[in-house]
Amino acid sequence: MKKYTFTIHGNKYDVSILNVEDNIIDLEVNGSAYQVEVDKSIQPMKTPRLVRSRAVPSTDSGPSVGTGAKPYTGKSGTIKSPLPGAVLSIHVKPGDKVTIGQKLMVIEAMKMENNIDSDKDGTVLSIAVAPGQSVMEGDVLLEIGG
Repeated sequence: MKKYTFTIHGNKYDVSILNVEDNIIDLEVNGSAYQVEVDKSIQPMKTPRLVRSRAVPSTDSGPSVGTGAKPYTGKSGTIKSPLPGAVLSIHVKPGDKVTIGQKLMVIEAMKMENNIDSDKDGTVLSIAVAPGQSVMEGDVLLEIGG
């Protein structure tokens, strides 16, 4: 039930809308019930729909690696942030050799720590972020070469 106060020609009216169905409105004005017909149909408010963009994959190179398949070890690729947050710590530096599953860095998101692990074997070519830096989903964190 929605309540309104109208002032018409200096007179105050307390109006409560009780029900709306098609173009008929049941309302109460200063305690008296009325049924009002509106010239055209009232469209109910629609709840906004949240539209999310497609999730960004963690790497941008090579084919997908299925269960039991050998990891992709071709040209260099990037590791991207899987979620927005802040970089807490970085556990590698350029030139370090990394293996699949090795912890590269930790990102804090919604007061939770999230490990960012390597999904390929290789050498760290460059690091694009620093501790304390904010990152968005899909931002490049570091580059690993084959």
